[in-house]
Amino acid sequence: MNRYREPKYRTILEAGKGELEALREKSLHSIWKPRFHIHPQFGLMNDPNGLAFYKGEYHVFYQWYPFDAMHGMKHWAHVKSKDLVNWERMPVALVPIEDYESHGAYSGASIEVDGKLYLYYTGNLKYGPVERSANQCLAIMEESGHITKYEHNPVVAGTPKGYTGHVRDPKVFRKDDTYYMLLGAQREDLTGAIVVYESSDALNWTFKGELDVAIDLQGYMWECPDYFELDGKDVFIFSPQGIAPSGHSYHNVYNVVVAVGSLNVKQLQFEVEFYQELDKGFDFYAPQTFEDENGKRMLFAWAGSGEVAYPTDQEGWAHCLSIPRELSIENGKFLQKPAKQMALLRGQLISGQGEVQGYEAVANEDTSYELELHFKPADATKFGVELFASEEERLVLTFEKDAQVVTVNREQFENAFGGEYGFVRSEAINLSGDVKVHIFVDRSIAEIFINNGEVVFTTRVFPKEDSKGINVFSNGTVAYTFTKYTMKDGISI
Repeated sequence: MNRYREPKYRTILEAGKGELEALREKSLHSIWKPRFHIHPQFGLMNDPNGLAFYKGEYHVFYQWYPFDAMHGMKHWAHVKSKDLVNWERMPVALVPIEDYESHGAYSGASIEVDGKLYLYYTGNLKYGPVERSANQCLAIMEESGHITKYEHNPVVAGTPKGYTGHVRDPKVFRKDDTYYMLLGAQREDLTGAIVVYESSDALNWTFKGELDVAIDLQGYMWECPDYFELDGKDVFIFSPQGIAPSGHSYHNVYNVVVAVGSLNVKQLQFEVEFYQELDKGFDFYAPQTFEDENGKRMLFAWAGSGEVAYPTDQEGWAHCLSIPRELSIENGKFLQKPAKQMALLRGQLISGQGEVQGYEAVANEDTSYELELHFKPADATKFGVELFASEEERLVLTFEKDAQVVTVNREQFENAFGGEYGFVRSEAINLSGDVKVHIFVDRSIAEIFINNGEVVFTTRVFPKEDSKGINVFSNGTVAYTFTKYTMKDGISI
């Protein structure tokens, strides 16, 4: 048995009497706890795992360390929903108590096999502060919701020759009666890759080789691979680490890339037509996709960032997931739009219109809302909207017609954080016509969708209680219309 231990490597089964209750109470009254984003009651959450619509219900699992806002012994927490937006907290799905997962049940995905939901995940192993390995493991959820670990785990023991102990995050899919497992990996020369296993029964796996992805990116590790078919194309999403900033892209400590093209899995080739950074904001990583009940491809992501200290750390909790997003490819563009099911959470409606030269406030006293703005620029060359606005604070979304660029600036907050990676994110955009902006604000997160999801920014901010304003601004004349809904609770705090 692996006996390397640090205090952070213990499970909830080792919690002292009343310890978990005290941890929940510590973070219970945080003003930054989201109302409709999935988040932990206490402790740290990160990657979404095992996403599925299964037997009439949506299931979201996620990485969870219960004892502090830090990365430690990862469990799989679990929430479920009948409508994709109202979530019920379930008992913890995976507690890492076995030797083959001695240092955590790491990320993975799910697939339905013979009427059961197969949950694949990485069993993390550590032999010292640096030395590590990994197993690929399986848990099976019955239609009743009962989850058991596969009796013959691990289904893939250790890592293949030529790779370090950093091999993880299984994504399993079926193609032509064969199951394939993609794994994020690090070669021994410390460069990132994707390796592939295959199986006829989803239980017994054979190493097939390394996937050749025709893309001009390297990095030192590729994490969280996802593959799916969408609108007649093959789509590959992954999270490379160690990518240098380039223009408007890759300015976070870790980044996410989507590549659209054609997969020949038998020949281990992915031909790329185009690729791009998936989200242009500050807090977006490790996304995972699945099909909803209508066959639409949906995405959740971790609205967080590794190696960054967040203001809620001192309250004993950290991070949330994005809202569900519907994916599509239209006119050669990869689009992300808020799931239509989000409309189920709408409350009171306020709408209006105006013409602004300078600043104009849009009435708001809410900390969680949905906002749609439609700008019609006249002679303005710079215009936009401020969120979480007060005399001292604001999140600023700015469109600059001369530069054909959109920026988000989160510097002006008392609880500003992550400055070592910059306070501004940007993207090139065609501003020759009207601009549509669709925003979801939920206490400490803003998700901004521009022009039907052509550009998306996900950002966490931690405002003071009175920073609630919405201001429209322009250096010339801009006509605008707005629609705003209050939002109901989607998950308990």
